[in-house]
Amino acid sequence: MKAIREIIDAAEELASLRGPVQIVVAAAQDDAVLAAVEAARREGIARAVLIGDREAIARIAEAEGIDLSNYEVVHEKDLAKAASSAVAHVRNGEALLVMKGLLETSVLLKAVLNKETGLNAGRLISHVGVLESPYYHKLFLVTDAAINIAPTLAEKLDIIRNAVDCARAIGVELPKVALLAAVEKVNAEKMPCTADAAILTQMNRRGQIPFCIIDGPLALDNAVSMEAARIKKIDSPVAGDADILVAPDIEAGNILYKALLDMGGAKGAGLVCGAKAPIILTSRADSAQTKLASIALGILAALGMPDRRSDPAASSDVKPAPGGQTKAG
Repeated sequence: MKAIREIIDAAEELASLRGPVQIVVAAAQDDAVLAAVEAARREGIARAVLIGDREAIARIAEAEGIDLSNYEVVHEKDLAKAASSAVAHVRNGEALLVMKGLLETSVLLKAVLNKETGLNAGRLISHVGVLESPYYHKLFLVTDAAINIAPTLAEKLDIIRNAVDCARAIGVELPKVALLAAVEKVNAEKMPCTADAAILTQMNRRGQIPFCIIDGPLALDNAVSMEAARIKKIDSPVAGDADILVAPDIEAGNILYKALLDMGGAKGAGLVCGAKAPIILTSRADSAQTKLASIALGILAALGMPDRRSDPAASSDVKPAPGGQTKAG
């Protein structure tokens, strides 16, 4: 895929085969969120249950020209209870995906990670952003820009696995993973992330991290530019063609992700992966279009690419990627 629109198109194709999926929004009293779920409904990819302040939701819907008769609205002004209720809908099979509305990320994730009533799958959760840049030749993923502050080596394993699952869900059969650092040489004392990158690269080469090709440490320019890698004489199967950029910590990841979106002209979509169901999680400042793309990405992450094997006109090189394990009616 080269464009965010292709993610939405793939979700539309999937919906044409199985019908729109059910999502549930926690604290839905947000104009961009309501605009996004309305766009998803009109695109035919999703239906939404709206949990939140009913009066505030109604005011926004009226202002946006949204007919609330198309939605189930559950009144709950308490944000923590709204988050718990949304998670319960997914846990009980009443919805496929949870979407963040007008509440803090920590409030939603507390409900998601509750060991008794949440969606904890025993794996570290992490944020995965899918980006379309006018300066790159394909879609690529950035992780982790929002959840894990200073991940350990073991935690980076799950961060990579979550991103690889997401990449495969949008059709990248063997994602190329670049472990980012400021330099390409290992300096364990002053730059511990370079040592982590070298270890993870070796683990991948020995088959301990499957379904991807990993290399690092790599500076950003070498990860995305074959010319930069050539000039620096870096021989790498990932250099210049990375599908996934793994930041060493949240500061680097957050700055990279927001710089691409806010100053680099990129379009994006974002999820939290690693739970029993993908969590549609975007910034409160994100546009309705970004939120729509995130809904579509969540659908593909949960269900995989449309299976087109029965379509004789479909290209033979298009294969369904494995989605998540979540099932919902």
